[in-house]
Amino acid sequence: MKKMLSACSVAAPCLEENESDDNQIQLVGGDVELPKELAKMIEQDNEEEEEKDSVIGQLTNIQNLDLDSLKDKAQATLDDLKQTAEKCILM
Repeated sequence: MKKMLSACSVAAPCLEENESDDNQIQLVGGDVELPKELAKMIEQDNEEEEEKDSVIGQLTNIQNLDLDSLKDKAQATLDDLKQTAEKCILM
């Protein structure tokens, strides 16, 4: 739970540790269920971060990037590689 709180508090203001909180966590045995709304918010934040961290997510953040042009260039490069490989096999 402490790890969850520290991870969640990155975007939120820092909260002071409270001894009664620690005692309550120990009484429960360390497993504390988050309220459903809070768990949903954390899950959405994690999904958004994963999207931003993906290659496609990073590419979409680049301004003036023409994805269709990029795909065409990648396909042309792939076609050139295939032709070169066929020539090598024939030799």
